[in-house]
Amino acid sequence: MTDANPFAPLFEPLKIGPVTARNRFYQVPHCTGLGHANPQAEAALRATKAEGGWAVVCTQEVEIHPSSDISPYLEGRLWDDADIPAHRLMTDAVHEHNSLAGIELVHNGHHAANLNTRIPPMGPTHRPTDLYHPVQARAMDKRDIKQLRQWYVDAAKRSRQAGYDIVYVYAGHNMATLMHFLLPRFNDRCDEYGGSLINRTRLLKETLCDVRDAVGADCGIALRLAVDELLGDGGLQASDEGSEIVSMLADIPDVWDVNISGWDNDSATARFEPDEGYQEQYTSFVKKLVSKPVVGVGRFTSPSAMLSQLNRGVLDFIGAARPSIADPFLPNKILQNNLEAIRECIGCNICVSSDNVVAPIRCTQNPTMGEEWRRGWHPEFCVKTKHAEQTLVVGAGPAGLECALQLTRRGYQVMLADGEKDVGGRLLHESQLPGLASYRRVRDYRHQQLSVLPEVDLLLDNRLSATDIIETDIAHVFVATGARWRHDGLGRQHPKGLHVSENSLPVYTPDDIYAGQQLPEQVVVYDDDHYYLGAVIAESLHASGHQVTIVTPANCVSAWTEHTLEQHKIQARVIKLGVRVITAQALSSVNHDHVTLSCVYTEQTRAHPADAVIMVTSRIPVDSVYDELRSAQLSGSSSIKNIHRVGDCLSPSTVAAAVYSGHLAARELGTDESQLMFMREMVQPLK
Repeated sequence: MTDANPFAPLFEPLKIGPVTARNRFYQVPHCTGLGHANPQAEAALRATKAEGGWAVVCTQEVEIHPSSDISPYLEGRLWDDADIPAHRLMTDAVHEHNSLAGIELVHNGHHAANLNTRIPPMGPTHRPTDLYHPVQARAMDKRDIKQLRQWYVDAAKRSRQAGYDIVYVYAGHNMATLMHFLLPRFNDRCDEYGGSLINRTRLLKETLCDVRDAVGADCGIALRLAVDELLGDGGLQASDEGSEIVSMLADIPDVWDVNISGWDNDSATARFEPDEGYQEQYTSFVKKLVSKPVVGVGRFTSPSAMLSQLNRGVLDFIGAARPSIADPFLPNKILQNNLEAIRECIGCNICVSSDNVVAPIRCTQNPTMGEEWRRGWHPEFCVKTKHAEQTLVVGAGPAGLECALQLTRRGYQVMLADGEKDVGGRLLHESQLPGLASYRRVRDYRHQQLSVLPEVDLLLDNRLSATDIIETDIAHVFVATGARWRHDGLGRQHPKGLHVSENSLPVYTPDDIYAGQQLPEQVVVYDDDHYYLGAVIAESLHASGHQVTIVTPANCVSAWTEHTLEQHKIQARVIKLGVRVITAQALSSVNHDHVTLSCVYTEQTRAHPADAVIMVTSRIPVDSVYDELRSAQLSGSSSIKNIHRVGDCLSPSTVAAAVYSGHLAARELGTDESQLMFMREMVQPLK
């Protein structure tokens, strides 16, 4: 890169204590759902980030002792020397690409119930543990505090032995003992570790100094600190104690990694924080108080926004978790001025949900995320086919677009057909709803990439029948015709559907909303889907002047979004808007002037007035074309070699699942690989 390049400052090296980062792109610690149980997959994932240009690549949180057991969640572990070889896999892989490897050491305190080790949790004072576990953390005495400091020293030395260049002390997200000591609501001690802010900061300062003394000559020392909890007077605030803590510790760490707490604020979805750099208002003060480099996050995807952070003295490093997941090669694409090829994070938090459900990480934009080792997938390259045959993809929604793109990258000729006048499928509709505009990025990236490829013949406003497809004489056909929402209420609560009386009030689905159907005044949205759509439709209808009630058999609105860190915000929003919320009630019948609700616990029924119902329960694949093609193939009346269903046409699910399905089908065309075959991490018995 020359000095004439406007983004040159993003590629200037910068020292972090005794080590030097080759540029300003910094993958901050983030979970993967892989952790200590999948060290080879973890190493391959982080190595891909380093290959893509991230100068610093960090682990997720790494437990330093069995008394910080976050089971069942799969984070990192460095309990003793036996854990070092697994970490060596990661550091060696990152170093191969000239990047620095960072490790986030943590003791979780009352955030961890120690379900596996069964060691009583501990913290500043007696407090219940998180997540409603019927377990209470005991108050730490002076001996415990001394031991905790030693555990950090031991873990730091093991980190150095494992090859890490940067060692973190973690006091963020309300998930760490060191942060718990900072907060008066968790720390009511009367000794030198409680009371005043100086006392509450004492353990963090001592631990930082201990770690610096132990490995600071060889490793950069990082402090990850939440400087504001967004709780007002009820929590840590940047304008008050947050800035005082930074001033107290200013010169101790080699790099400051600053953010906001809790995790739902730090990793807020685009639905609630649509703008890049949204944390700047809380963290920008840090650079004014410290002389060491500062890294921060804000779901950065625009090089201009990144450069602005540096030029205005807000940050020294552009920190990223989710943008580095959506596009591990984001730095290299900026370096090569290939900005249109960036897969921008959409802020959906499907990556976060994986950790929360204890599953390997996934990404809506990047279907290779988490598959680097077990399937050998690379985000930028595919194995080329030796036979550049013609293929046909029917349907240009998220699955069809991804399938077509990967087929072209493998060297196939692609005809992509869709019955609509634009590509995108469900993305075009959902992205028009409140807070979901970023979902269009999934469509826009793939459409842009396909539009410049001569191997693609895009046929829009062209609804192909099975006969049309057979007549093309194309050997490989991928059917991505999507799914439609059901009117009959069939779903989790009603596996056989529900009763709709004759002359009942009208029943609609999200598809009717997308089509612009005019609805009467009083609307009941029945949500047995439990993801984002029911609440978003309720919000949209309220904005257009309807009286809206959202009914769900779950105990809260959009229950599954607890995993994407937005359930509380979703329910708060609809309540504040004036949407009536009825939980733990099933819709049991639809009548001519009302609906009947049934308590999911007692089955007691009650009537609720309504003029219309919107069913958000389940979808049925639109697969008639596939069925006809399959029948023709089996009967010998078609020359088609391979017919595949992909995306919602195969199995209605998330947008991330649809993209993955299209990607998988394209990768496996012409190979002997079974869809269920991938490498597994195997536990070797001790000798």
